Amino acid sequence: MIWAWLLNSVSVYATASLLRGVHIKNFWSAIFVAALLAIVNILIKPILLFLSLPITILTFGLFVLVINAALIMLVDKMVDGFKVESFSWALIFGVVMSVISWVLFKLFG
Repeated sequence: MIWAWLLNSVSVYATASLLRGVHIKNFWSAIFVAALLAIVNILIKPILLFLSLPITILTFGLFVLVINAALIMLVDKMVDGFKVESFSWALIFGVVMSVISWVLFKLFG
């Protein structure tokens, strides 16, 4: 579990380094962002998925990307060292971070 948290922290930091519209202060902020994203995904995401099920079905699941971006924006408001400039950057951040996380978990997980 700590290994997964570390890999997610690396993916947060790497994604923020790659994208112009996402800023992170340091790696400690990335660790905190990864922890908060995990907590938000455990507590809030299932409720949002249930409430948005009809629109998620109509969009063939693509609305989940919007939910992920909204949760990233929520974490942005909670962490001082993490800044996402706009909703579209949050959407891109979510997609790129997912790809980087997947690669890291395939390599080291």
